[in-house]
Amino acid sequence: MNSKRIIVAISGASGAIYGVRLLQMLRALGNVQTHLTISDAGLLNLQQELDMSRADLETLADVPYPVREVGAAIASGSFQCDGMVVAPCSMRMLGAVANGLSDNLMSRAADVMLKERRRLILMVRETPLNLAHLRNMISVTEMGGIIFPPMPSFYHRPQTLAEMVDHTVSRVIDMLGLPQTEAPRWQGLNMASQT
Repeated sequence: MNSKRIIVAISGASGAIYGVRLLQMLRALGNVQTHLTISDAGLLNLQQELDMSRADLETLADVPYPVREVGAAIASGSFQCDGMVVAPCSMRMLGAVANGLSDNLMSRAADVMLKERRRLILMVRETPLNLAHLRNMISVTEMGGIIFPPMPSFYHRPQTLAEMVDHTVSRVIDMLGLPQTEAPRWQGLNMASQT
């Protein structure tokens, strides 16, 4: 099987665990090459929420890039890749993508995904949402991006936070067209529990 290339970006919203688990789960697939960038605010959240350093994170990726390296391979449409996920996606990053502001490697790589008509998934993290957030989500959707808020599901009766995170990340992997085995597939209502 040919190797897939996926860009993973971690921006400054709370929820760095989503980016970390995505990198871990993509590595476990064995046929995915990951390209990583993280914003300064994303790094702060990584340290605050997970006690991880940049070096810890970069060991999970095949190719890491500094967010200010706007001349990196992933900044060009000639770089062949199969998708990009911003996990989590801050409202600042969402706004940059919605308005075509390629002011760092993360927003430039996202812009490239849209212009090349490739899969772009933004795991937006904010609540409540104001009108600017909603309009930016509409704008990205109209350009072909996918807005994927990491909303937990409960039909599979998760017992731990890790199970909730893994289920959400598995859905993202599905959206990339890659195989995943962590999230149980919906089989319909269990009628025995209805009686």
